[in-house]
Amino acid sequence: MVAEDTKKTAKSDKDKKKGSFWKELPVLVVVALVLAFLIKTFIVQAFYIPSESMENTLLKNDRVLVNKLVYHVRDIERGDVVVFSGVDSWDGEVEYEEPSNPIASFFHSVGTAFGVVPGEKDYIKRVIGIPGDTVKCCDAKGRVTVNGVPIDEEAYLYPNDEPSKDPFEIKVPPGRLWVMGDHRAVSLDSREHQGDPGGGTIPVDQVIGRAFVIVWPFSRATTLPIPETFSQPALRTAAALGGAVPFLGGVAGAVPLVLWRRRRLARR
Repeated sequence: MVAEDTKKTAKSDKDKKKGSFWKELPVLVVVALVLAFLIKTFIVQAFYIPSESMENTLLKNDRVLVNKLVYHVRDIERGDVVVFSGVDSWDGEVEYEEPSNPIASFFHSVGTAFGVVPGEKDYIKRVIGIPGDTVKCCDAKGRVTVNGVPIDEEAYLYPNDEPSKDPFEIKVPPGRLWVMGDHRAVSLDSREHQGDPGGGTIPVDQVIGRAFVIVWPFSRATTLPIPETFSQPALRTAAALGGAVPFLGGVAGAVPLVLWRRRRLARR
């Protein structure tokens, strides 16, 4: 009798646990979705590569993770691979078909958030020029230069691609970036938008984050470091001198005025 009561109690406890699990499951799912949404919104987001414009660094259908926090602790650097929004500015590089109904639209939004499908107006490019830089193509050896310093792009440029089919020169305005795809022959990047406001540059505040790792397919999983060419001491020196020129020019202009004023006061 005691054994039967024990069995009944154990069965009852087991049934309660099962019932408790199924009651808690919707809550767990909601919590998981909320956490995923918060992570995607503020920390890391997966991004689907929709075109060939970044080959061979990134192939079509690759998935990358985008760090959304990094630019809160450091500035955007030359050589960074960034994802940015082109809403109200650039046209898409791939055809995008608007979802036919609210349900399809919802699932498309979810797919975009988790890097399963491409976003409507999200782009991924490499930063070549930051605010204040003068980016030019090409020098006598056919290289892109930044502030007069040649960039060795062999490490990431698509094989047999020219740095640029057409020549260009741009001084990057404050708060903007000059960006280019690694597969220059097919990339609709800053060069193709020179007639737009900003001369082809994009606003810094439209950058979503830095792509730092390929996560899919697993066979291509790797990090996306800044190429060594952007660490050239000459490039950093040129940038520093470029920033100092306006200040030095102001000093040079102010000195004669100060001397003239002192002489005038001495005559009184």
